[in-house]
This record gives sequence, structure tokens and C-alpha cells, in this order.
Amino acid sequence: MGSSVYVASVEGSTGKSTVALGVLQLLSRRVERVGVFRPIVRPDAALHGGRDYVLDLLIAHDAVGLEYDDCVGVTYDAVHADPVAAMGLIVQRYHAVADRTDAVLVVGSDYTDVGTPTEFSYNAKIAANLGTPVLLVLNGFRRSPRDLRAIADLAVGELQANHGSLAALVANRVDPDRIPDAVAALAGAGGPAFALPEEPLLSQPTVADLLAPIGAGLVSGDPALLAREVTGVVIAGMTMPNVLDRLFDGAAVVTAADRPEVVLGVLMAHASLNFPQISTVVLNGGFSLPAQVQRLIDGLGVTLPILETTLDTQSTSTALTAVRGRLTKESPRKVDAALTLFDQHVDGTALLDQLAVARSSAVTPLMFEHQLIDQAVAQRKHIVLPEGDEERILRATDVLLRRGVADLTLLGNPVAISAKAAALGVDVAAAKVLDPEHDDLAEQLAAELHRLRRHRGVDLDRARELVRDVSYFGTMMVQLGLADGMVSGAVHTTAHTIRPALEAVKTVPGVSVVSSVFFMCLQNQVLVYGDCAVNPDPTAEQLADIAISSAETAVAFGVEPRVAMLSYSTGTSGSGTDVEKVSKATNIIRERAPELPVEGPIQYDAAIDEAVARTKLPGSPVAGRATVFIFPDLNTGNNTYKAVQRSANAVAVGPVLQGLRKPVNDLSRGATVRDIVNTVAITAVQAQQAPGGSDR
Repeated sequence: MGSSVYVASVEGSTGKSTVALGVLQLLSRRVERVGVFRPIVRPDAALHGGRDYVLDLLIAHDAVGLEYDDCVGVTYDAVHADPVAAMGLIVQRYHAVADRTDAVLVVGSDYTDVGTPTEFSYNAKIAANLGTPVLLVLNGFRRSPRDLRAIADLAVGELQANHGSLAALVANRVDPDRIPDAVAALAGAGGPAFALPEEPLLSQPTVADLLAPIGAGLVSGDPALLAREVTGVVIAGMTMPNVLDRLFDGAAVVTAADRPEVVLGVLMAHASLNFPQISTVVLNGGFSLPAQVQRLIDGLGVTLPILETTLDTQSTSTALTAVRGRLTKESPRKVDAALTLFDQHVDGTALLDQLAVARSSAVTPLMFEHQLIDQAVAQRKHIVLPEGDEERILRATDVLLRRGVADLTLLGNPVAISAKAAALGVDVAAAKVLDPEHDDLAEQLAAELHRLRRHRGVDLDRARELVRDVSYFGTMMVQLGLADGMVSGAVHTTAHTIRPALEAVKTVPGVSVVSSVFFMCLQNQVLVYGDCAVNPDPTAEQLADIAISSAETAVAFGVEPRVAMLSYSTGTSGSGTDVEKVSKATNIIRERAPELPVEGPIQYDAAIDEAVARTKLPGSPVAGRATVFIFPDLNTGNNTYKAVQRSANAVAVGPVLQGLRKPVNDLSRGATVRDIVNTVAITAVQAQQAPGGSDR
């Protein structure tokens, strides 16, 4: 059984789910197997398909490998019927989870049962019976620091009276200006104290949350945008100019369906760069849009959700303003906001140390991804994304900005990018948008490209033509220090991405070749494979460069390098031109980097398996323990990484380009949003290792 923590509160509306999600993320960074347990599920679970939405949110996390039913204790009805028997069942089911995991997050009840006035006492008894320390969440909304301390003292007293132990306190939803005062007030209450500011987004309902309260249906628009948050309600009962003056970002606009001029005007405003982007239009009164207007909207490809209800204006408005949002797995923007909020205001290392959560020796794919994001966030860099109007890039931009991974510049037509972002329901407002066709920066970039390439016959006019290409524009921004790195390739070829970098950025002194690695995230370790994407048949000298660059990349991302120079022969067991190339490359490495552990030629099995290594190459410090695998050619490397990826269910992160003076990375054209986020984080970390930084 591993460590555990019980997240509990003394009342409802504390934002306990935000804290629980943040703790879960912390645990997933330190241990391999994380469990979640909900001692008492919500009584309104029947309204959510028979499932507790808080538990659903938590088990959707990649670190949790348990099924919903594994993580459930009892219902409120069971507690009412027989509290003692319910307690016994809770303890039994908790231990079934704890026995299968390295750490367990226990999430207390939500104060949705009016029949249980001593709910916190029962939660305290559960924590005591589980032997789990309590992370106490307090509601700081509209409360003074003195009020928070008074509530904390009462709660800690109740916890101790029930033989529970306090791990730490978190005041949530605190006035942002009073965060230090809240932390100071809670100091000495019995454990480390933290405070999170009120974040309006987390309590905002989504468009989907509006459907049931007003009995509405979706009559037009993209169902995926029902996850968009609603920041407020606008009753559009006035003339069109006055409606336009009252629009704001995320508004739900309520109007009668027999006012088609208002509907069309609002939709035009939503698509315009000069007006806010709303979240939905609600047609009330039981009318339907005229057929001609609906046909017009359908022909325009409008993705904004349009809802229809039979309620009148007053009833619709009253019902909508009463809806409070929840943090659920269907609201990814809220999840990102909650995680960012927690990371910014809670010292995760101190909290996990307080909970005595030992760090796992294993490194899972999820732990490696967390490491990437944490490194990038710690020292934000500026990354340019040339494919600014591509859907996956825009979705990744929303995530990256919300998590604070990097400052971003998107290249492309601002009108097209804004319209595409609005259609997708993503927020990229914090990103800078530059148009290579018209931005004044193009002349400065062209002048620099001309300076660098005039010896190759590139005159100024040709340079001006080249920088209108997004790859050249982005690369020259990096070259001039106007961005720290570039990520491209979601729709462009590898050659299109890399060529400008080879011409302008060039290689690190002493490195003859640009190469690539993949981080191969296996079940419990991360390996580095190179080169699997760039060089078809490197020479011995190039192979040595690739190995040294790969070892340096490994170090930058927390992998201790032990380099295996792969061949079909181990040691002197075989011969041939290919073996000789690897042998020569190994000797070059030993001359240039004598401190680097390297073995070659060596076969893959001898490099990875200690039992095989003892037979084939006994006494080698690398054999059986290699972490960096250098393939003799692209054919071998590319096929091997794909075979391991598919056969071993490994996560392949990359390709990561190396050897350039400044970071430029290529995406697979099949890259997912998650791949893009990871590659931007990698590029930001590479930029942290490089001298200098961006000026814009």
C-alpha cells in the first residue's frame, strides 16, 4: 500500500474539485500508479447518467487506470441506513484500491445531502479509519482572512475530535488581492497553508449546462461547441445597434426567433474581428426561425450553437442566470485553467513531501510529459507556429496558453485565424498573430536572409519573396531572436520545415549534421532513439555527431546518457562495412567525449537486456543498461521506433531536431494536439539551453 491523501471540506461550493484535480496531477508526476477513491458518491448522480461527475472527472485522468466502479465507496442512502456498516464497506473498498496503486487520492463528500448536518464529522471518521491525512479545503469567497482562520480552527478541532490528522490547508476562491493575507492567517492552524484565487471561468456554466434548465434543444451549430463556457446573458430585445454595444466575450444572447435581423446581426458580429466572440444564441418564445433564414445560416456554415426554447424572455433569463457551472471532464478549458491555477499557487513539492509520497524510480510516459511541461513553464520562452490557421495548431495554442507553457506567435491571415478560432470555440487571443504577406517585419527578415544567403546568389528581391513563406518567416524570427524557437510540420513536409533552418540558423560549432531523436516512453522508462527521421545513411563522423548530440539532448531532458552504437554485431563477433562504420564512429566518440559512456558495435538485445549483456559483453558499463540508442542508418532507426511504438504500446515523442544553433522542430503531419503541445514544450526547453532569447 502506498501514500494517500483525503481532500475534504466543511461546506459546499469550495471548489474542492479544483484542488483534487491539482493533487491528482501532482501525484501522477511522482508515482507510477495513482488511484482515486470516492467514499460517498453524490446523491444527484442519477442526473448524470448514474455517475458521480467529480469521480468521472478524476478517473478520466491519464494516470488513473481504474474503472469507475472500482473507485466507489457507498451512497448517501447507505450511510443513512446504517452508518457503521457503510463505514466498514468504505474501508474495505478503499483498501482494494490502495492495494493496486502507489498513491490514492480520496475525495470527500460534497454537501449535497441536506439530511446530513454532521457531514464533515463523518468524513473525518472515514479519514481516520483509512489512516489518511486530510487536505482541508476552505471556501474563501467573500470571506476575510480572519473568517478563514476561524473556520479552519473549528474544522481542525472537529477533525482531531474524530481522531483524524491534518496534512495541509487550501483556501480556495480567495480575493486575488488577499492571497498573502489568507496564507498568513492560516499559518499555524496545524499544517502548511496555501491559497488559490477566485477564477470566474471555473464557476461559469457551459452551453451544454443551459439546455436542461430551459428545456432547450440544439437547432444549429457544432455540438462540440456546447463545451464553450458562458460568461453571462444578454437579452437582445432592443434594436441591432444597441444589441451590438452590449455584446461581450462568452455571452449567451437571448432573442425571439421572430427577430431574424437580430440573429443574423449577432452571428455576423461573432465572426467579425471587431466584436467579441459569444458562446451561443438562445431563441425563446417557442418560435422557429423562418425557413429562408435557417437556410441562409446553414449555407454560411455557422458553427455557433443556436438553441431553441419554448420559455418566454423573463423565464429564460431567470433560469439561465441561476445556472452554476461545474468542473467536469467535458470542459477541457476549465480543466486546464484549474491545473494552471493549482500549479501557480501551491508548492507541489512541499505538499507531496508533507504527504510523504516517495518518488517512484520508474518514469512513465505521463510522468515524462509532466516533466516537459514543468520545465517549459519554469522559464517561459517565445515559440512561433507558422501553421497558424490549422485546426490542431489552434487547439494546441489554446491549451499551451492556458497552461502557461510558452508565449506564442501564430503566422497567417489574422481574419482567417480569428474566424477559424471562433468556429472551433478556442481562445487564442493571448497569442500574437503576424501575416507574412503584409507585416512590416517582413522587410527586416528579408534583409537578414539576404545578408546570410547572398553568397549563394540570393538577392534582396528573392529574399523578400522567400520570407513570405511561413517557414522562412518563422525561421528568420528565430534567427534574429524575435522568437526563441519554431515548431512546424503539421501540414508541411519535413524538408519544408528544416530547409530554411539549415540555410539560416545553421549548426552548432563542431557539429557537422542536423539529426533527430525520439523519446520512446515505455511503461516505466524513457529511452532516446536517434537518428530516426533525418539522415538516410550517415558516415562514421556523422554518426559520432549524432550520438554526442543525442546524449546532450538526453541530459537536457533528465535522461542519464549511456550510449549504444547499434549494429548487427556485438563487439568483434561480426565484420563488414556497416560494422566497421559503427566501430569507427564509436572510436571517434571516445576521442571527442571521453567522459561519455558508450559501447559499440552492439546489438539491440545486448544493449537493453542485462541477461543477454552478461553473455555477449560482460563487464560493459553500457550493455544491458543503455538509454541512448544510435541506429546505423535511417532505414533501421525509423522502422525500429515504429515497431517498438506499435508492438510495445510505447509513446513516441518527437522527432526532436538537434544540432541547430537555435531550436526548430518538425511535427508529423499526423500529429495530434497532444503531440503539438509536447513538441512546443520540448522546443521551449531546448531554447532554455541555448544562449540569448527573444526580443519580441
